[in-house]
Amino acid sequence: MHLKSLSAAALSAALLASGAAYADQPGADWIPIEEAISTAKNAGYTQIHSIEADDQSWEGKGLKQDGKRYEFKIDGKTGQVTLDKED
Repeated sequence: MHLKSLSAAALSAALLASGAAYADQPGADWIPIEEAISTAKNAGYTQIHSIEADDQSWEGKGLKQDGKRYEFKIDGKTGQVTLDKED
């Protein structure tokens, strides 16, 4: 029985790992992540908690000067903020 549990755990780990290979990656023509972070800070973010490539945007979460959590999207190619809302 223990062997079946171990096999199931190994299979689950392998499936999760293979899913990570399909995660979005920034395109060659995208703005660098450092520029996206700078854009978010210029939009009022005092702390950036996360930022990652998703679809055609840099998506992230952080705190603004009012102390509330917000989420943002920055177009990967143009660097324009396309979403800025309270989380």
